[in-house]
Amino acid sequence: MPNIAIILGSTRPGRNGEAVAKWVLDIAKQRSDASYELVDIADYKLPHLDEAIPPSAGQYTQPHTLAWAEKIASFDGFVFVTPEYNHSTSGALKNAIDFLFAEWNDKAAGFVSYGAVGGARAVEHLRLVMGELKVADVRNQVALSLITDFKNYSEFTPADYHVAEVGAMLDQVVSWSNALASVRDAA
Repeated sequence: MPNIAIILGSTRPGRNGEAVAKWVLDIAKQRSDASYELVDIADYKLPHLDEAIPPSAGQYTQPHTLAWAEKIASFDGFVFVTPEYNHSTSGALKNAIDFLFAEWNDKAAGFVSYGAVGGARAVEHLRLVMGELKVADVRNQVALSLITDFKNYSEFTPADYHVAEVGAMLDQVVSWSNALASVRDAA
């Protein structure tokens, strides 16, 4: 059974992402096809990338990097919960992703985004990053509008139809995580 991380990709005080990530986790925990865990990048207190050697070399030196690498390596797939800031993902999430390389490889990823246009542009950028990290990103995504899925742009009130979208995205993440198991084993 694959182990899937739901990665909360914002560290901003008062962030909307916490409610979104917990909602995704609640939906996921009703399933029996994988184990699911919420991973909050804020808990890792990652500074701006401070490793001297590129992550592709796998020669991490900082204790925070080693802890982050151990956590990410323990998963078979990911669901990134991302805000959209200035037509992209959050700098904090991009920084957290950039700390590592091999720990991401040969795994699957899905996306839950939120923003004025559902966070679609943040996911577009993340898909490019995932390709470079050898992560298979799935087609289905969940795009939440700050206008219709949040009261006063801050209280999360998702439309009911999003539950099915989360389910469809998780179906693909689990399926692809299972399919990539032999690739991970060979590596």
